[in-house]
Amino acid sequence: MKANVFTSAIIVLLTLVSCNSEPSLQKYFVENTEKKDFIALDVSSDILNLDKAKLSAEQNEALKSFDKINILAFKANDKNQAQFETERAKVKAILKDPKYQELMKVGSGKDGASISYVGTDENIEEFVVFANRKENGFAVVRVLGKNMNPNNIMTLMTVLKQSKIDMEQLKPLQQLVK
Repeated sequence: MKANVFTSAIIVLLTLVSCNSEPSLQKYFVENTEKKDFIALDVSSDILNLDKAKLSAEQNEALKSFDKINILAFKANDKNQAQFETERAKVKAILKDPKYQELMKVGSGKDGASISYVGTDENIEEFVVFANRKENGFAVVRVLGKNMNPNNIMTLMTVLKQSKIDMEQLKPLQQLVK
């Protein structure tokens, strides 16, 4: 009897400890993907339309480290400015978590962008780009991968110049730019 009570107590305790109620970008994406003022998009590495046979070993390694991109954008207009401010504040609060290490910040006042990453300098799991402008809204871009590092990212940038990006996958974002 004591063993059953003890085992049950341990299971309940482990369940409570494992339920992390802290906000995260992943949770934020899931919660807002279907909402009307948001545009969500998942983009795979296939969007680049690259001939992998023409890539160098370094370029192939950089491409292998990249898995996908998740994009969540909030389209601001005259009627949803209060919601825009609330949602932007939520994202900023999430990005203040110490696990998001800020690399760069640009802009001034309420408009601008930041680039952060999760992981270590040599093993980056995720890059996060957060850009916002009061007139247009904001976008959060998560670049996910395995064993990404700054060299891989720089190499990937050169690969992007050679790519023939499949614009069809990016069509939903055109609504944000209009």
